Amino acid sequence: MSKKKKPTKAAAGLLGVGLDNADGHKRITTGEQFAIVGGSEETHGRMTETVIKTFETLKTRGKKLEHVEPKELAEIVHSSTPR
Repeated sequence: MSKKKKPTKAAAGLLGVGLDNADGHKRITTGEQFAIVGGSEETHGRMTETVIKTFETLKTRGKKLEHVEPKELAEIVHSSTPR
């Protein structure tokens, strides 16, 4: 008897890494499909805001991270980045 392989679930996540931390604080923010580590208070805050807005936009478009095309995701992240 042959065993049928179950289809694997697509896994996707966003990772933000801040490299400008000079104050010695260790900042880590995680969610179901993202992790943000490091950065100054300002940088970490901007990355967190970008990720939140990105997931809000995906929800508005009725899409999940694991199913969105890389080009569309890049567009969403870029438009979600605070100026």
